[in-house]
Amino acid sequence: MKKFNHLKTLILAGVLTTGTLLFPITEAFAATYTVQAGDSLYKISKLFGTSTSNILNDNKLNNSTIYPGQTLYVSSKTYTVGNGDSLYLISKKYGVTLDNLRKCNNLWTNSIYPGQVLNIPGTTTTTTTTTTTTTTTATTTSSNSYSSSINYTQSDVDLLARLITAEAEGEPYNGKLAVGAVVLNRVKSNLFPNSISSVIYQTVNGYYQFTPVLNGYINKPATADSVKAAYEVLNGTDPTNGALFFYDYTVTNQWLLSKPVATTIANLTFAY
Repeated sequence: MKKFNHLKTLILAGVLTTGTLLFPITEAFAATYTVQAGDSLYKISKLFGTSTSNILNDNKLNNSTIYPGQTLYVSSKTYTVGNGDSLYLISKKYGVTLDNLRKCNNLWTNSIYPGQVLNIPGTTTTTTTTTTTTTTTATTTSSNSYSSSINYTQSDVDLLARLITAEAEGEPYNGKLAVGAVVLNRVKSNLFPNSISSVIYQTVNGYYQFTPVLNGYINKPATADSVKAAYEVLNGTDPTNGALFFYDYTVTNQWLLSKPVATTIANLTFAY
């Protein structure tokens, strides 16, 4: 997690939003998108239903190198929020997923307001390649576990396992489980983003909330134990009993230290 005085924690604050520009492009407006950690031109092109070459041309880029915080012009339909609208209703109206609608607007909460202009994710499909993504729903309730109903893909498992590796590589297996459980507890909490990738890549006031995202360790391959731990927590195991934060013995931040402690596992303390 992002460290403040060696602090491993998440500080709740505001959310990032994107602006939009009316721009003459056939059947779409030119909108702006703020690059997030883990993004690539390929991922962004798929999100907006366009091509990497279009993004390169629209932004006068010479290569595919991008960086978090960079603003890109993208070809996107837009929608102006009206009274009674919600992200869920808008996603259903356009036949897109709620997660993609949030991603293309850099939104991590359900809060929208009348007059707000939203980018609409692309819904185009390719005629040359067919990609199938298998989504699994974890639903398990057992001793020392919670009832989980989180949709996840294989890429989510890999991302979660890589975070566990980066945050808890030197910790015992139960500590790895606990780190993974904190991520899933946030996904299930209305105080945090509602997907594994959104929680892990969340930024608040411009700060990454997990140190491995900032320093690049998130990109290192996951260990076998971390992959095993990821699957186990996705199936309901939670040795923290619902913790939302964790920190190590170097922490001096009183805000975090004042939170009720759920459990301590080796060098990590887990709190509510």
